[in-house]
Amino acid sequence: MITSKNVKLHDNFNEAIVQLCVFEGINYDRLEPLIFSRPTYHLICGINSLRAKIVRSYPGIKYSLHCRSYLDSVVRIHNPGIPINKIEDNSCLFINGRVLAPLNMAEIIPLEGEDKLYINGDSIVAARVSGSKLDEIKNRLHDLLSESNFGGLPVEKVDVKTIDYIWDLVNNNGPEIYSDFKYLMEKVHAGEENIKGKIHPGAYIIEKDNVYIEEGAVIKPGVVIDGTKGPVYIDREAIIYPNAVLEGAVYIGESTLVKSGAILYENVSVGKVCKVGGEIEDSIILPYTNKQHSGFLGHSYLGSWVNIGADTNCSDLKNNYGFVKVYVNGEVVDSGSQFLGVIMGDHTKTAINTMFNTGTIVGVSCNIFGAGFPPKYLPSFSWGGTDALTTYDIERSIETAKRVMERRFESLHDVEEKLFRKIFDLTKKERRKRGYPY
Repeated sequence: MITSKNVKLHDNFNEAIVQLCVFEGINYDRLEPLIFSRPTYHLICGINSLRAKIVRSYPGIKYSLHCRSYLDSVVRIHNPGIPINKIEDNSCLFINGRVLAPLNMAEIIPLEGEDKLYINGDSIVAARVSGSKLDEIKNRLHDLLSESNFGGLPVEKVDVKTIDYIWDLVNNNGPEIYSDFKYLMEKVHAGEENIKGKIHPGAYIIEKDNVYIEEGAVIKPGVVIDGTKGPVYIDREAIIYPNAVLEGAVYIGESTLVKSGAILYENVSVGKVCKVGGEIEDSIILPYTNKQHSGFLGHSYLGSWVNIGADTNCSDLKNNYGFVKVYVNGEVVDSGSQFLGVIMGDHTKTAINTMFNTGTIVGVSCNIFGAGFPPKYLPSFSWGGTDALTTYDIERSIETAKRVMERRFESLHDVEEKLFRKIFDLTKKERRKRGYPY
């Protein structure tokens, strides 16, 4: 369920006295349902995760990860050798895991310096802490960190974005593909050839300087890869089938398949080991998800292990062209966005011809089917559609997840199964509010 293995990191620690800690703080729950099964900093925007963008800003520095206590075991098994919920040094730079770190992050917030709290609006961006104040925080790492943990520190306002809602990730995806592409070209692939994969002579690559194709990738005849409007990065072992069209900015993850006739417009990121087809624009798809058939997906964010049935469509624009309103933590929030599609948690499935209204939230491990538009908020473990909705039994849900993962030569670890059950319990109240049996 955790997708941190998709992150491009270089963990060569030095012996610096100052440690970096990427932490989870308050308001993490605005990013539900995607954060039920992962820390906020493992969400992807552009090519990399939020964590990767933070860590690359301080190369070679020892770092640790802080997360909600119920995620501790899962984060630990996927990040061997990295301290989890533990600070080992006598000075630490804490950076909020919801930060969208710019390429010059270390210039804005240096690793070393006096103790200080950095904020943007009402959001904590970072805090540099040492001495007795750090000792207090070390004893409270089982909790979410908030401004009260850093009370008494001098405050500096900085122009660094934080991700407050899921649509912030969607809206920033295009610029972040540009930023990550620039970093990779200048810091990782500098001086290399841009085109390394197997390219059929009948494929068309436009603006090659803005296109990078990794070794092992296969581009079949009739494919059009257009870097005119933005960069296109195709990772190793990805396969682009005949007559697919990719219009940058686009990222295609490792071992992902883009099906014949697919149209990927600008600002699309697809994680590793996915299958995608149909029409996609301005969307992020996390690893191991299938949206391989006809149907439209726009201004949306899909979790991992999702399967989208043939001809599933989502609306991302209201007929009155107004801002899309979204259900967040029991309240209706105006997104301030004219375009917003569906936000879908891990392990959710849709039947053929399913339709979603603008700004629909679908939780973890749902099975959605039937004619018409289902409600705009579907709590985790929902089963059904417009005619009736009930609870997706936890045992059946876990059994299906295991079966799906085995098809990709992956397995559901014991701690991930426990996490499934924990998410089921955490979301029970939301289901009961809507008349589900449990």
